[in-house]
Amino acid sequence: MPKISVEIPQELLEDLDDHVGDDGKFVNRSDAIRASIRKTLDILDEIDERHDRLEDEQ
Repeated sequence: MPKISVEIPQELLEDLDDHVGDDGKFVNRSDAIRASIRKTLDILDEIDERHDRLEDEQ
């Protein structure tokens, strides 16, 4: 899996960390960020579908 580097404001990182770890919803930060990206892409696909902007799969 490729690794990337991103800059995240401290406030967002602290909010993210509230959901990571033994008492959180995610095992680690990477897991949380991957889940967030997947959810965002799903939402964008739904928006594109409503506006007939999705390309037909071939």
